[in-house]
Amino acid sequence: MSVYSIAIDGPSGAGKSTLAKEIAARRGIVYVDTGAIYRTIGYYMFENGIDPKDAESVTAALPAIKVDMAYHSDGIQHMFLNGRDVTSEIRLPQISMYASDVSAIPAVRAYLLEMQRDMARRTSVIMDGRDIGTVVLPDADVKIFLVADVKERARRRTRELAERGTPRPYEQVLQEMEERDWNDTHRATAPLRPAEDAETVDTTELNFQESLARLLSLIERKLGV
Repeated sequence: MSVYSIAIDGPSGAGKSTLAKEIAARRGIVYVDTGAIYRTIGYYMFENGIDPKDAESVTAALPAIKVDMAYHSDGIQHMFLNGRDVTSEIRLPQISMYASDVSAIPAVRAYLLEMQRDMARRTSVIMDGRDIGTVVLPDADVKIFLVADVKERARRRTRELAERGTPRPYEQVLQEMEERDWNDTHRATAPLRPAEDAETVDTTELNFQESLARLLSLIERKLGV
């Protein structure tokens, strides 16, 4: 198989990004963090004082936005907004809701759809997000829907934020995560849901290595390699 694609969808905090990065490294393919792309759009709105729920204003701003990504020697997917590296800024806690809000706007999703599909046409990718298997790459060779109990996801995110030096109370993280889950599953455009042919993997009781082994086994079985 020369070029293939792996789609991983699921709610915030289920482990999509950390697992996808490791799988990409082990298989020698490109990891595409689509959430970072939406965060970059959301960050533009944040910086420019644009209400991310105001579809008309957000849509009007899109022609002024140029999003690029590149992989540096640190192995991290760096995001560039109009030529400026905003990799750190888009991880600010308040940008999560900005990303969620702009991702519900059809014009934003249409703006980014072809960019994501073009990557998958050119090279083997593992792409994570919320509508990869259902909308972005409906013909992906492997589709995984990653889930975990929301309280466990909130605990993981709380630890992650503390390690980054941006600690937040667990109760606040849990509330925001539940709100984001609701927004993502109830939006009119490309709601979060498993593709009909996706394999669901629950990581609630699994540590990172156990989750990784489960996904690698599933991918090898699906690809036959």
